[in-house]
Amino acid sequence: MKRIGAHVSIAGGIENAPLNAAQIGAKAFAMFTKNQRQWKAPALSPASVEAFRRNCGDHGFNTRHILPHDSYLINLGSPETDKLQRSREAFVEEMIRVEQLGLSMLNFHPGSHLNGVTTDDCLRLIAESINIALDNSRGVTAVIENTAGQGTNLGFRFEQLAALIAMVEDKTRAGICLDTCHLHASGYDLGNTEAAVTVFKEFDRVAGMEYLRGMHLNDALHPAGSRLDRHAAIGKGTIGMDTFRYIVTSPDFEEIPLILETPDSDNWKEEIAMLYSLSEQ
Repeated sequence: MKRIGAHVSIAGGIENAPLNAAQIGAKAFAMFTKNQRQWKAPALSPASVEAFRRNCGDHGFNTRHILPHDSYLINLGSPETDKLQRSREAFVEEMIRVEQLGLSMLNFHPGSHLNGVTTDDCLRLIAESINIALDNSRGVTAVIENTAGQGTNLGFRFEQLAALIAMVEDKTRAGICLDTCHLHASGYDLGNTEAAVTVFKEFDRVAGMEYLRGMHLNDALHPAGSRLDRHAAIGKGTIGMDTFRYIVTSPDFEEIPLILETPDSDNWKEEIAMLYSLSEQ
């Protein structure tokens, strides 16, 4: 079964996330576990945790179909010692929040070298950061998201994702989330079905489909290889509808969260319904 949803708001309390997802016809969802623009956040209250779990159960959301995302402030590959330490502490806190909620995954952007260290050294720092977080949490898989290749961000090549997985000590708790806009922008052309099939075969060869834990479904405003992370509505960008039809009909993407991050949240209900209609064709 396909599990299509969106990155929903936690305004008013994290327990509202599953309610917001249910309102748009989602069968999966993503969220932040706190204000993603701040380093620190109040601890989750037992009441909020209980309400979150209850609302997930009431609306049929399994933990495998919920993909929380960490704060964008975190850089697990920072070349600056103090900022790296702060990022590592914040990432461990996020892993623990996910654990407290009874969830099984945390999605994150790998990190940026900021021209302060080599690519290889930055990848080693990121992998070390992941290992620290896994050692200080239980039962939560660290899910690495591919990037668009903008600036000094790493994770835009399958080889970099594979290198990180190779350096993670507990590979049972390592995964990958592929963002379609990021793939296209970084040079993996998704402009038609044949191209998309080629891209995912390459991903399987280099990194391994067994590590795919989720996807972000976004069309791309700019052409393949632009390295510009600008999302567009499904079918309204340079990827086009055929690739999304392939994703929602291919058996390769069963039972993982397929999460919309398209620009207009008011249209998510319609986009989800449209993608489900494509999956039935």
